[in-house]
Amino acid sequence: QVHLVESGGGLVQPGGSLRLSCAASGNIFSISAMGWYRQAPGKQRDLVATITSSGSTNYADSVKGRFTISRDNAKNTVYLQMNSLKPEDTAVYYCNAALSFGPGYGPPTNYWAQGTQVTVSS
Repeated sequence: QVHLVESGGGLVQPGGSLRLSCAASGNIFSISAMGWYRQAPGKQRDLVATITSSGSTNYADSVKGRFTISRDNAKNTVYLQMNSLKPEDTAVYYCNAALSFGPGYGPPTNYWAQGTQVTVSS
């Protein structure tokens, strides 16, 4: 079984900061990539940031310069440091991981965490 556990969401004022964490556990052979997506009510789920096991990162234009994604490969954990938060950042944030279970188990498969609410409001 695989578990993705998120933490760090909450309510902050505009201009504030939050750090999200997501840890993967289970019989995982390797993690090719981890990332964060977000979805506001009535809107599609959009990419926020991703990071590969080698450290290559990708950010949505709307968060560049404000958010930083990082990872700890030894802990199978990805982080999202969110600074200068804006009301439009309000959404449910979902951790995603592309997991491999070793030879014979097929290609990496995407898994999703349960989501954590981030609300930016004054």
